[in-house]
Amino acid sequence: MKKTLTVLIAAGTLLGAAACSAPKMTSEETCSRVKAITSSPTSSSDKFGMTRLANQIRPIEATASEELQAPLQSILDYLDESAKKEPDTAKLEELKAQYTAAGQKLSQTCGGTR
Repeated sequence: MKKTLTVLIAAGTLLGAAACSAPKMTSEETCSRVKAITSSPTSSSDKFGMTRLANQIRPIEATASEELQAPLQSILDYLDESAKKEPDTAKLEELKAQYTAAGQKLSQTCGGTR
């Protein structure tokens, strides 16, 4: 019984570690996934829409190409702050510049669609 339990714990640990190290997508794959969610008619600029968009971007950012991971994180930071009940306006202004630069990087890398 102890041996079986040890094997199950070891297997669970290995599976957990494998899930944490998901392979990175290429920039093309990352762009394709970003385009799929940003072209959706459900994307909106209200707080609910920003939260929903951020939640759709999170799994993409986690496995995004090295080139696009930082821009996607900047977008998430901006969306998260914007969606707060009372966003910090100073922080939002600081994040807005990074958000704009991230959008430009996505447009440049992904062929004009953000």
